[in-house]
Amino acid sequence: MDNINLIDSFTELKDIKNIDKEKMIKVMQEVFGTIITKKYGSSDNFDIIVNPNKGDLEIWRNRTVVEDNYLEYNENIHIKISDVNKIESDFEVGEDFTDEIKIVDFGRRSISSIRQVLKSKILDIGKEDLHGRYIERIGEIITGEVYQILRKEVVILDEDGTELLLPKTEQLHSDFFRKGESVRAVISGVEMRNNNISITLSRTSNLFLEKLFEIEIPEVLDGLITVKGVVREPGVKAKVAVESYDDRIDPVGTCVGVRGSRINGVLRELKNENIDVINYTTNKALYIQRALNQSKVSSIEVNEERKVANVYVNSDQIALAIGKGGMNIRLASKLTGFKINVYADNHDVEDVSIDDFSDEIDGWIIDILKGIGLDTAQSVLKSDFNYLLKQTDLEEETIREVIKVLETEFN
Repeated sequence: MDNINLIDSFTELKDIKNIDKEKMIKVMQEVFGTIITKKYGSSDNFDIIVNPNKGDLEIWRNRTVVEDNYLEYNENIHIKISDVNKIESDFEVGEDFTDEIKIVDFGRRSISSIRQVLKSKILDIGKEDLHGRYIERIGEIITGEVYQILRKEVVILDEDGTELLLPKTEQLHSDFFRKGESVRAVISGVEMRNNNISITLSRTSNLFLEKLFEIEIPEVLDGLITVKGVVREPGVKAKVAVESYDDRIDPVGTCVGVRGSRINGVLRELKNENIDVINYTTNKALYIQRALNQSKVSSIEVNEERKVANVYVNSDQIALAIGKGGMNIRLASKLTGFKINVYADNHDVEDVSIDDFSDEIDGWIIDILKGIGLDTAQSVLKSDFNYLLKQTDLEEETIREVIKVLETEFN
């Protein structure tokens, strides 16, 4: 058994990408240094030379030539002049003599142990290096190829063949993958699980949308436009606040582009997720108004200490402000950091508080109506019947009875 045969395990691993060769050499030297110490008592006078490109190793022992009757003779660090003369005749006492130690001399059991230790340590190096590299890349968008589609996750390979995991929970509802196709996602987490590295990707995080803006819109990448905030209901709707420190640049118009030309790439990647791009401002009331987007706001009362904003809109704007399933107001609240309450503004019309009808309408029904921003008789009467039916979850007959009571008051 020669040196090359011994380190077959190293030879098999030397081509693994991204493993630092200096670290591998150090491990090889440490492993063999331990074995030498165990066999000879010390490794201080041994040179361990590793060639990582060829996958081979040489061990040379350095000893001092001494007289045959040298009293402090130690076979590991000394060699008798008579033994040297059998090899080469021109050595003298006191000179250094170097000879090569063959790995076969360590014995079959030690050789087997070395194989296992080397393989284990070199694999650990690869894991450590991979972990370190990907920790630094968290938040970066990566493009990979679908390798395997499992029930709870999709396995994706990067350009180096590293396995990345895209869990079902981090996929858009409309995502559908085929083996071999390219996928873009953001690196969201790196951790060790059972001594194996787990690199997690996400297509649902806010960061993924922000990074897509950097890729698709050059002004964002260049820093001319800054993304100040991102909130999403992945695959359905998102709001992105942008700002430019250059007055000559319209941040919203630049991000959207003519007829959506700039943002189309983002929309395609997110399977046409509805994205509202708004101008960021430090004026809280204006920011909240912009966050509500299409609804026309009559007035806003902002309590910065309590982080609450009462927004007044015309009755026909309530549905727009709240959005389907409350999505618009929910995202606006997350983006601005304020709890937003939407109320009907009927200051221009003679109106009556809905609480005044407590003797004719049950209190729990009044509470439901007020809960969706309808706190006056006119706000209820001006609301669409189907809207009332859907938002309150009341029976049709109950809603008709409420409307009848309110209409009687004004008639």
